[in-house]
Amino acid sequence: MSQRTDKAASVVFDSVTKAYGSVVAVDRISFTVEPGTLVTLLGPSGCGKTTTLRLIAGLEMATSGRILIADRDVTLQPATARDVSMVFQSYALFPHMTVAENVGYGLRVSGIRRADAAERGKAILELVGLSGLDRRMPSELSGGQQQRVAVARALVLEPQVLLFDEPLSNLDAKLRRRVREDIRDIQRSLGLTSVYVTHDQEEALAVSDRIIVMRNATIAQEGGPSDLYEAPVDAFVADFIGDANIVPGEIVGTNARGLRVRIGGHELTLAGRSGAPGLARVAIRPEAVRPRPAAGGGGARRGGLIGTVAKASYLGSHLEYTIDTEVGPLFVVEPRIDAALEVGTSVRLELAPRGVMIVGE
Repeated sequence: MSQRTDKAASVVFDSVTKAYGSVVAVDRISFTVEPGTLVTLLGPSGCGKTTTLRLIAGLEMATSGRILIADRDVTLQPATARDVSMVFQSYALFPHMTVAENVGYGLRVSGIRRADAAERGKAILELVGLSGLDRRMPSELSGGQQQRVAVARALVLEPQVLLFDEPLSNLDAKLRRRVREDIRDIQRSLGLTSVYVTHDQEEALAVSDRIIVMRNATIAQEGGPSDLYEAPVDAFVADFIGDANIVPGEIVGTNARGLRVRIGGHELTLAGRSGAPGLARVAIRPEAVRPRPAAGGGGARRGGLIGTVAKASYLGSHLEYTIDTEVGPLFVVEPRIDAALEVGTSVRLELAPRGVMIVGE
């Protein structure tokens, strides 16, 4: 079997709405998934991301708007006519079938000869790292292996578009990381167009070419992982793509380097930014805050926010603090574990400009 497919197709939503009576699950959304890319639909529960995925699959029909796959209007076509495959959250493996039978089931239903189905199934199992496990039953596999069987069963159909519905939610943290890397490697090696649904921000950042952040049935922002992390359009996106401390601030002007911003008693310059003077909401990434002992009050004269450590947690690779300040409590991630601060310690907080952003409502 070829290691790269030439079937990769674009997916286009043109002002698509899905309503259930008076309840609008998806509200006039438009986006494009370029051929061969992996795009993640990210958002909290009830935002419309799973409904959007099901609209692509043909498991739901749009109330209005158009859906195109490979430039072909499929808005009114059933799932069986769309040449897409889905990997479900629950794996949905047949417990009474072997791994090979599960993988080849869709081919056999489609009328492919048993021998051809077996050959294609064997090639796909090798691709997903399950060679030699073809005769095992699902109950004899680990959670990660079962998920790879589900991926193999979808891949063997050689779809134009591969869909993932929260595929890692049933796995523990270490296994999630390993399996998401496997999925990304397979998607890249085959050049498959893929749409991936998750509520896990770290997962989305790790696997995606582009991310579509959804809120209340609409698109809040879309872009590359670094674009959304470093330049969120509003407080919701800033807080949903990674952690963010949303605090009051003030734009006090500009200089040759960028935008001058005051946060409490601390002022810093955000390079390459612009904005009108006045009150503003500021997002501060936890890793952009550098806590240092206040040195008996001398820290205030050196600049920086002054605060007090309210909570401290050791997480092995880093420390996490909650620090009370004049602009409110700040969540802080500190990689220096050799200089732990005790609860009650007075600290001076330096801010790294790259992790500080002006955000809208």
